[in-house]
Amino acid sequence: MQLVDNDTFLKQLTALFESSKEHGSVWLTHKRLTYDGGDVAMDSVDGDKEYPCIVKLTDGDKTKFSTRVEPGQLDKFHSAYGALLKSSMTTLRKRDKKREKQRAEQLAVRKKRLAEPIVIEGSKRGAGRKKRQRRIKAAVKQEEAKRRVAEREEAQAKSKD
Repeated sequence: MQLVDNDTFLKQLTALFESSKEHGSVWLTHKRLTYDGGDVAMDSVDGDKEYPCIVKLTDGDKTKFSTRVEPGQLDKFHSAYGALLKSSMTTLRKRDKKREKQRAEQLAVRKKRLAEPIVIEGSKRGAGRKKRQRRIKAAVKQEEAKRRVAEREEAQAKSKD
């Protein structure tokens, strides 16, 4: 990781955004810089003490740069940094809201079908037998789907805890 001054860092960031326009990723890290050798609790720090920030940049392979921003220069750096990020975000793909809406509608239809009970009617023998058998099969399938959905929701609830 190469430590450079703020202007050089912004130039390198611009160059990296230009090189990764077609494909590629850029990782940016912004942290408070401390010298105490370990983790410093935020609440134990005096209110008047200011720490410098370190901003790191990498493309995951070859390019790795960082810059140290002093507290007095932070506003100036952030205005230039923010303007650069806004101008470089034009290469991002827009979300396909039409497809998302279609998927949401399909999900709503599936949930509605799971909530509606399947009425099993028809005679056990004779003219309505095949229809009754299909409905029994559909009811069993619906119960299995409800069970799978309940298990999935339970697993998601456990993972959030």
